[in-house]
Amino acid sequence: MLTDHWPLFALKLQTASLELRPPNDEELAAIADVAAKGIHAPDQRPFLTPWTHLPPAERALYVIQQHWLSRAQWQPEAWSLGLGVFHGGQPIGLVSLRGRDFPILREVKTGSWLGLEFQGQGYGTEARAALLHLAFAELGAVAALSEVFQDNVGSQGVSRRLGYKNDGISRDVLDGQPVVSDRLRLTREDWERNHSVPVLVTGLEAGRRFFQSRPGASLPT
Repeated sequence: MLTDHWPLFALKLQTASLELRPPNDEELAAIADVAAKGIHAPDQRPFLTPWTHLPPAERALYVIQQHWLSRAQWQPEAWSLGLGVFHGGQPIGLVSLRGRDFPILREVKTGSWLGLEFQGQGYGTEARAALLHLAFAELGAVAALSEVFQDNVGSQGVSRRLGYKNDGISRDVLDGQPVVSDRLRLTREDWERNHSVPVLVTGLEAGRRFFQSRPGASLPT
């Protein structure tokens, strides 16, 4: 079976309203269709990369190819876990949990998008909370990091509600102009004080080795 070789396919995060899991290819196509319909208003630019402004068909293809690429390039020293977000069995978006030198640094970064029609209903906060539970409670992270444009009110609000604190700024170039992002950090201690979303994690045990740096290494839980 495929899960014998890629056990992360068995991973599932469940909250009161959502289910997060690695999508199979048919589910990934459905998630790409959600992206094709739009994930932000035409006059907004919430991401540094321009993929959300591609024509719908190209936007959908980008989602599929990037998901495949992340899976193919997985290494314990540099990984990106992409999970489809499902509500009542319906795909509504995609989230990611990323680690670089995670066995040493114990830090993760999160990313997410939801279809425009599913925004403003608390799903973004609930999905991020599920990712943070996986990172802190299951994988032993010490901090979660995020970077968000200062005018991205929605993402800023999610981070603040979950207990992130300012950690400086970063400057990049967007459409030939400088743009400023807030760097935000959530420590394990702040997460333990603030987390309130119950999350059920199943199917992780066989996949723990994918987050380890060497044979026989183990991550704290």
